[in-house]
Formats: sequence, structure tokens, C-alpha cells
Amino acid sequence: MAAKGKDPQAPSPLDPQAQSESTAALLRELVAHLRQNRTQLREEWARRITRAQLLTAMTEEEIFAEATSVYDNYVEALETGTFEALQAYARNLSERIIPRGVETHEVVGIVLLLRDVLARSLFGKYHEDFDKLNRILDAYEPAANRVANTVAVGFVQERERIIRQQQEAIRELSTPVLQVRERLLILPIIGVIDPQRARQLTEQLLRAIRTNRAKVVVIDITGVAAMDSNVANHLVQTVEASRLLGATVIVTGLSPEIAQTLVTIGVDLSEMATVGDLQGGIEEAERLLGYKVVPLEEPVPKP
Repeated sequence: MAAKGKDPQAPSPLDPQAQSESTAALLRELVAHLRQNRTQLREEWARRITRAQLLTAMTEEEIFAEATSVYDNYVEALETGTFEALQAYARNLSERIIPRGVETHEVVGIVLLLRDVLARSLFGKYHEDFDKLNRILDAYEPAANRVANTVAVGFVQERERIIRQQQEAIRELSTPVLQVRERLLILPIIGVIDPQRARQLTEQLLRAIRTNRAKVVVIDITGVAAMDSNVANHLVQTVEASRLLGATVIVTGLSPEIAQTLVTIGVDLSEMATVGDLQGGIEEAERLLGYKVVPLEEPVPKP
């Protein structure tokens, strides 16, 4: 009589395919539970958000609307295992709430609260079947971690993008290229010049030269206290690039320290037109453009 044993065709408990199928089945059961209890779970989550004083820049109605959308995207990501739709929603959400003053810790906080609400719901459903509860949690945790990471990373990336835009706008406002006469531009520079700002200055100036068909540019660096060799070299390159576009550059306001830096790095100052102050630079620019300043004759007083 043959001894009874395990079916050789039955999948091993350690079989990766069997484990994958088991996880998928548990996630389907989990998703069904979350959909069935959608109303009470999202309401509980919205209440917890309010009690935790998160998203205080938003009204309760707005919090509930966003909680509903996040909940639905969350469940969809668990069901499909794909995160593209959730990533797109996270970016869209971030665009809307960052200008309202919502901080990163608030977004992370609400995602963690949702995980807590869902976990408590699972404990309530499976508390009498501890083994199945463990298996459900083992299937849920990796997906939930990725969902939380997707939302948090989407928010941080959008926040960084907005900060970069604001920094760019501040730089442009702090270094305006001004047209004072036809074919004459002035670029007053104030403050510290780092390599990034130096590149941005060059790009702004060259665009303005081309747009305004400028022939002379006055770069005033009276407000620049110091300049390292890298930035000094960049200034020289800016002068050369402007010359290639047909514009003569006059540099005004050189301090003794900056002049010494230019000499130390071997800049040929004979190739760079320099004038002591801004007024003198404008007068030299007008001379190059053929303008002539003629004093107005004082009117003869009537008898």
C-alpha cells in the first residue's frame, strides 16, 4: 500500500509564484473591504485630520473633498499596483495646496493618519483571525509604504519646483536690464554674485541685447563688494559674448579689490572698457552712440 504524502503538483509554501498569488488575493480582499467601508473610513480620516490640526489653511469642506480624492487614489493604487495616477494626483494636489501655506509635515501627517485609520479597521475586521490579520498586514504594508512615499515625494518635488521659480524671479528682479535710451542698456548689479547668479546675469543681458538691438551696455558693479576669480572670469566672458552680439560693454564702479582680482587672474583690462562711476559710464555710452549733450539756453526774461 502506497504511503500517503503531499501532492507533488501542489505548490510549495515557499514557491514565489504561490506567494505572489496569495498576496494578490489578500490585496483584493483588502481593497473590497476599503471600498465597502469607504464612507465611514474617509469620514473618520477627515475628523482625525481636523483633530490633529493639520491642513489648518483649508476649510473642513475642502479637507473632506481632498480626503475623498486621496482615499480613492490610495485604494486604486492598492488595487492596480500602479502609481502613475497617484503621482499625477499628488502633483496636482501639491500645486493647489502649497500656495495656501500647507507644509510638508502636514502632508506626511495626513498620509500616516490614513494608514492608522485603515490599520485599525483591519484589526476590527480580523481580530478573531490573528493569522489572517498578519497575512493581510504583510500584504498591505509594502503597498501602503509606497503609496505614502509617492504622495510625500510628489509634494516635496512640487515645493522645490516652486522655490526654484521664486528664486529665479527674485534674481531677475534684483538684476534688471534697463533700457535708458535707444540701443543703450544698463545692468546694475548689487549684492553677492555666485556662479549661478553670474550665469543668470549673462543670459538676461544677452537676451536683452538681442531683443533691444543694443549697441552699448553699461554694467555697473558699484554695489558688488567682492568677486572671486570664477565670477571675474565669467564677467570677462560676458563682455566677450556681448561683443559677439555687436554690443560694446562699459564696466563702471570697479572697487580696488575687484580690480586687483582681475589683475591677479590675468585679465587684460585693455580689452575691457572701464569708467569710474555710473554717470561717467552713461556719458561715455552716449558719446559712442553719437549723442551730444547740449545745455539749454536760459530763457531771456521778458521786460
